[in-house]
Amino acid sequence: MNRSLTLKLGAIALLIVLLLIPLLMIDGMIQDRQQLRDGVLEDIARSSSYSQQLTGPIMVVPFRKVVRTWKTNEKTNQRYQEIGEQRGRLYFLPERFELDGKVQTELRSRGIYQARLFHADNRISGQFVIPPQWGIDEDFADYQFEQAFVAVGISDIRGIENALTLQFNGQDLDFIPGSNVDWLGEGVRVALPPLNPAKALQLPFGFDLRLQGTGQLQVTPVGKTSEVKLAANWPHPSFIGNYLPTRREIGESGFTAQWQTSFFSTNLEEAMSTCVNGARCEEFNGRSFGVSFIDPVDQYLKSDRAIKYALLFIALTFAGFFLFEVLKSMAVHPIQYALVGAALAFFYLLLLSLSEHLGFALAYLLSASACVVLIGFYVSHVLRSARHGLSFSAGLAALYGLLYGLLSAEDYALLMGSLLLFGLLGVFMVLTRKLDWYGIGPGKSAKALEVADE
Repeated sequence: MNRSLTLKLGAIALLIVLLLIPLLMIDGMIQDRQQLRDGVLEDIARSSSYSQQLTGPIMVVPFRKVVRTWKTNEKTNQRYQEIGEQRGRLYFLPERFELDGKVQTELRSRGIYQARLFHADNRISGQFVIPPQWGIDEDFADYQFEQAFVAVGISDIRGIENALTLQFNGQDLDFIPGSNVDWLGEGVRVALPPLNPAKALQLPFGFDLRLQGTGQLQVTPVGKTSEVKLAANWPHPSFIGNYLPTRREIGESGFTAQWQTSFFSTNLEEAMSTCVNGARCEEFNGRSFGVSFIDPVDQYLKSDRAIKYALLFIALTFAGFFLFEVLKSMAVHPIQYALVGAALAFFYLLLLSLSEHLGFALAYLLSASACVVLIGFYVSHVLRSARHGLSFSAGLAALYGLLYGLLSAEDYALLMGSLLLFGLLGVFMVLTRKLDWYGIGPGKSAKALEVADE
């Protein structure tokens, strides 16, 4: 191969490597801005309310049990009975649990950053089914029961927006703060009227809960059969947790979703028993589902994904520049390559800065248009032809359009990228199929390139 061509290709490769320095700096800036944004969102959530997880209601029955222990006197060898007392609690999950929620979202701003808060207007209802004698098979006379209560775990009680009243078995009872159950965390509870445990009890309940939060709303399906319905004006839901909705509809105005579970699928009673007995409670708390109201692909994630294609994008642009040079027998200085590469790198800085104020799509359009116009104007003078400059600009604009398509098509990005590279390789091979690479050198004319289609 001609020595001058080897030097030119080496210079172009070195420029591409050097351009990695500003690209890495811009990538670091994207991470810094994202961390700054996350810190601001954390501050907004700290001053309002965090993500919410609703667990309950659960009926709790404290008890004292007489414990009789037979012991032997070592001196007299006589047996005697020692009577003590054991304290504990019985926990009952609902037989049926239903939640019907209507969610509205709003934006809270601090500087250029915005956090999305939600307001969930929930109707929670169901029924407790209590077995005779609280399900105790031992001597019932040994038990003394204290006042039972219903506890509801709410991960951030600052988000409660209404006075809570429980409709329980035909009575209205007021909640008070605190769940009084360690493994439920924060929440509320309500003391129940005296109940007769001599026979099985069917105790319907219901209450309204207006809850504010930031980011996520999750529900633990505590019922033997549970049904949860959520409807919101957020068109980009991300369903999270261990269970996906059985039915869902997503449109431009919002979404509706419905979950249905049972103890067969959740095994929640066993998970609660493990938690109550002092073991880890992650299994119980992890059996939840819900929805995230955070934009799954924000401008920082899109900018980060865009810059991952930067090296390929610069290489393709330089390849097009080099193709014009060899086909038209023009000498393009490495400094001119460097200026074009710098303009390509600045595209990502413009994209990041503009997307914080205008949104990603409009920022991409403006940044790409500015780079195409600038590079097209410069190349038309480098190639000494307005027509060549327009052709180069059209190809560059097409590359920006294809890059945006790659960023938008998450599931098909690999397929589209592979087809793009294969297609560009094919174009390059077709255009250079008759090129005499040994004939390329300083002062060679276009006739020496043998590119005419004879």
